[in-house]
Amino acid sequence: MGKLVVHQEKLNPEIIKELTNICPFGAMTEVDGKIDISAGCKMCRLCVKKGPKGVVEFVEDKVEEIDKSLWKGIAVYVDHVEGNIHPVTYELIGKAKELAAKINHPVYAIFVGCNIKDKAEELLHYGVDEVFVYDYDELKDFRIEPYTAAIEDFINKVKPSTLLVGATTVGRSLAPRVAARFRTGLTADCTILDMKENTDLVQIRPAFGGNIMAQILNPNHRPQLATVRYKVMDAPVRSDETSGKITIEKIDKSKLESGINVLKVTKKEVEVGISDADVIVAVGRGVKSEKDLDMIKELADLLGGQVATTRPLIEAGWADAKRQIGLSGRTVKPKLIIACGISGAIQFVAGMNNSDTIVAINKDPKASIFNVAHYGIVGDIYEIVPKLIEDIKMKNGIKTEAI
Repeated sequence: MGKLVVHQEKLNPEIIKELTNICPFGAMTEVDGKIDISAGCKMCRLCVKKGPKGVVEFVEDKVEEIDKSLWKGIAVYVDHVEGNIHPVTYELIGKAKELAAKINHPVYAIFVGCNIKDKAEELLHYGVDEVFVYDYDELKDFRIEPYTAAIEDFINKVKPSTLLVGATTVGRSLAPRVAARFRTGLTADCTILDMKENTDLVQIRPAFGGNIMAQILNPNHRPQLATVRYKVMDAPVRSDETSGKITIEKIDKSKLESGINVLKVTKKEVEVGISDADVIVAVGRGVKSEKDLDMIKELADLLGGQVATTRPLIEAGWADAKRQIGLSGRTVKPKLIIACGISGAIQFVAGMNNSDTIVAINKDPKASIFNVAHYGIVGDIYEIVPKLIEDIKMKNGIKTEAI
């Protein structure tokens, strides 16, 4: 980045008129015999290239340089509820181990909460080199100020080059606060992560509604922060043996004070969602009416799976938003997903393309969904789905009505 500098002492009425005429955005105006550049400036630099020589100059901002050797390690924030670790944590540990191997860095986990010391050992079964535990009564319930203070204390002491956070409700709240404390960047909802030899984290995420994949780097600040959705990365296989060590950290309790008092915690009922389903039957615009979702549900029930939808059906009020797959919905990675009447827009595909087996049913042979499907059936879902239901029932010995 940079800025435009106008050498006002070189101006005269003719030069002022010439400069105001050159700017295609009308960002240059005369104010009391001087040139004023407004926020409308797009930094096209025509005033520098075509204007009177030496009157307007573009000055590059000084690039801040840091000693990257002072920052070492890939850290993962342990997302949990009362010590019960969210599975996205294990997925991030798997990715952290992969990234760390490229630059010969250790893998850390930071565990913040109350009465969690005994739970920390579980992380050592996944290849973490060191688990840093902040175990205090003040950290019993998630409150943004004390949790941020604990993460800040960890970063100041350990200086990890990268911190990965799950894109959960807690993670989406915590990561921006931590990034602001260290005046560093944060890339949300990354789908691909890679590491350069100089320890720069390559962060790739969909942008502009999923129409492009943006590659983001943060070369001049540390730590580097990224959040990743559940079911995007692969968790490592749990080892029977443990490796690494657990470090109990101490922090000044005054830093754990909060203006928020938790009066009551009401636990909601555990729901079986699409994110954890092994089998999903997804439906899109190909379904003609809300009533027709019954055959999709029947197929899902026979397969022991869950029903999912695309965004248009959510907007029509035909399904709960928790069943939406895509950039603005949930990310899934089932063993089997059957896409019924779904065109395959990138917004949808980004939320399910890591599935083990993808079966697509669409009457348009040129539908984009076939580009990611392992098996494709060209045909009308109103003909194919009932036949699938009948075949499954016959195989399972279930009596069927004539279709």
